[in-house]
Amino acid sequence: MKISLSRYVFILLFIVGTVIQAVAQTPGDAFVNGDLLPNAPDLAARGTYGVGVRTMKLVHPAQVDVLHTKDGKHPLYDRPLTVEIWYPARSAANKSATVTYESVLGRANDPKRPLVPFTFTGRAGRDAEPDPGGGAYPLVIVSHGYLGSRLLLTYLTENLASKGYVVVAIDHTESTYSDAAGFPSTLLNRSLDDLFVLNEMARLGAKTSNTFLAGLLDADNTALIGYSMGGYGALNVVGAGYSPQAMKLFAQVAGGSTALAVRAMDSPAYKSSLDPRIKAVVAFAPWGMERGVWDATGLAGLTLPTLFVAGSKDDVSGYEKGIKAIYDGAVNADRYLLTYVNARHNVAPNPPPMASLLPGVSADEYMHYAEPAWNEHRINNINQHFVTAFLGIHLKKLDYAKYLDLPETDAAGPWTGFKPRMSVGLEMRHAKP
Repeated sequence: MKISLSRYVFILLFIVGTVIQAVAQTPGDAFVNGDLLPNAPDLAARGTYGVGVRTMKLVHPAQVDVLHTKDGKHPLYDRPLTVEIWYPARSAANKSATVTYESVLGRANDPKRPLVPFTFTGRAGRDAEPDPGGGAYPLVIVSHGYLGSRLLLTYLTENLASKGYVVVAIDHTESTYSDAAGFPSTLLNRSLDDLFVLNEMARLGAKTSNTFLAGLLDADNTALIGYSMGGYGALNVVGAGYSPQAMKLFAQVAGGSTALAVRAMDSPAYKSSLDPRIKAVVAFAPWGMERGVWDATGLAGLTLPTLFVAGSKDDVSGYEKGIKAIYDGAVNADRYLLTYVNARHNVAPNPPPMASLLPGVSADEYMHYAEPAWNEHRINNINQHFVTAFLGIHLKKLDYAKYLDLPETDAAGPWTGFKPRMSVGLEMRHAKP
């Protein structure tokens, strides 16, 4: 049987990739998501804490089931939410502890992209004993895109835990690869999920709690990180109320439903939901501006320090009329915009898993993670650096301003914290109220 040259190359690459993946799952040996490339900026390195990880199942009772109607009304349901929690642990802050994460490729609601289970390795100890030595650690809540999962940004969640944060990533029900459902659920529930998880972490982290989180976290010192639809929800949580146009869009896709009105800028219920425990927000490629989700009034409601991260050629959320327009319109916030020049939408997630290269797996699974003009591991290291600087300033009061207050480009020389020639292709903007 003859094998074409292209088929031979593919088979060879697959074999090599399989070997690499196998080696990567040997504890402490090979490159794992979030490890440092030689050109990583200064603050990308892990911190001094060991990292533990646990999975927890929560239930948000009596939520509006916007995807179903009964007698012309939306029924209520108890909304399950699975979260992954990374935390400082009593283990060596080195590469000896590894964990195997279980995830899937594909989409539950798309027969052309069937679910493909896969595993990948992280640097954390499953169910490791918490380290209370740092007192109550700041809380970081992470919200994935549509579709996505709580494991989409493990390079960042592990990294932050090693620096003394408790990091909680949400599986947003009806918005993950495994349980993908109608888009109205994502539009309605993102901000509501974030607020519920914040309240649950405050309850479980109380000193009187009988969980491993007791006394471990400080919910009064919280940041939100959101990617794509996660950014859409996170910005709403912290003051960017949705516009009348957003209400119309929601009604169009949700059969006339007005359920989103509780998150509209002109809603008294919305204004009373703004939570002073949240101190800062990081929005990776937030979706919605090109669809009129926010107007000038809504964006003016954003007053918390905000780090936006975007690709200059984002073809999902948009750049000039999308993410940059949000940045420009948030006139009452101390805000930064980090731009990856020539990047598209995938500026937040882990690199493509090796399973995305398997024969028969849709090419869309690889492209769901990949950036055409950037190395994803490089993006991950840069994100670790800048998120560390931003959260260090606002949650830990660290003197990291020099890493953020940069010239717009590196035309005059490398940015602070970057090795020579290694800040090329990046732009940083900063605006104050």
